[in-house]
Amino acid sequence: MRSNRIFHAVDSHTEGMPTRVITGGVGVIPGDTMFARRRYFIDHLDHIRTFLMNEPRGHAAMSGAILQPPTRPDADFGVLYIEVSGCLPMCGHGTIGVATVLVETGMVEVTEPTTTIRLDTPAGLVVAEVRVVDGAAKSVTLRNVPSFALGLDRTVRVEPWGDIPYDLAFGGNFYAIVPLEALGIPFERAEKQRILDAGLAVMAAVDGQDRPVHPGNPEINGCHHVYLAAPGSDARHSRHAMVIHPGWFDRSPCGTGTSARMAQLHARGELALDTDFDNESFIGTHFTGRLVEEGRLGDLTTVTPTITGRAWITGTAQFHRDPEDPFPAGFVL
Repeated sequence: MRSNRIFHAVDSHTEGMPTRVITGGVGVIPGDTMFARRRYFIDHLDHIRTFLMNEPRGHAAMSGAILQPPTRPDADFGVLYIEVSGCLPMCGHGTIGVATVLVETGMVEVTEPTTTIRLDTPAGLVVAEVRVVDGAAKSVTLRNVPSFALGLDRTVRVEPWGDIPYDLAFGGNFYAIVPLEALGIPFERAEKQRILDAGLAVMAAVDGQDRPVHPGNPEINGCHHVYLAAPGSDARHSRHAMVIHPGWFDRSPCGTGTSARMAQLHARGELALDTDFDNESFIGTHFTGRLVEEGRLGDLTTVTPTITGRAWITGTAQFHRDPEDPFPAGFVL
């Protein structure tokens, strides 16, 4: 076996969605903040992402996280989120996976019944509270970055459907939230291709006609996620299909999407603080969300969400790059 590069990983899944946690082989990425490291990684090291996420080592819905030393003194680890679509500022299911891996591999000091892990992410400090029983991580509650509704009751022209209503919200990434019934498609997995195609069309239309920009950081912009809410969804229990660029579904209920959905519902006066919200994924798995406080970002009201979910370790791996491998940076089919 020959190799000119080796990466060490612990694979997990969070309510059905994979997180490949890279524990070694990358080195320290330059940058005095995790956001700066994300920028450097995108500009200079993106081949590592494509090597680990794309085929033949990953797949069309692969997601991961690279562990780093923190850039701030109040954090235990830095995290860079990677997936087939690029580098995210924040990833909720990925954070739950990272926290579970850190506990169950002994990379952090484990205390029962709760182990607290403070993570330095490109979107800001995220605190994960891991419920531990006999050394096993039974669930993770993360306190996410401030979330907000950027716009309510907007419409976007999407061919061939016409004008489609949507709300725009931020939960670590931007989300267009659309009632699926406005597209005339049943909420059924047998209709997954039609749902996926419609979500991608909405995404392209929003980015082309009303591209969102974070008011506190213009480098966070664009809509790469569309939350298609099933009929009957409300502020107590919401079912959805989450369409993600460049063309796949989130298998988990989506942590940053749950945060954005709660911010939207709060802005509509439908979800109060300190109230449980059950967000159900397209495959029937669940996150429990709560809004724990309000804040301000310029003229916007923000809400701080918590998300509770579960993750399981599925394996460990060393990924080798043979110098004659015809796909040293992976490929997309």
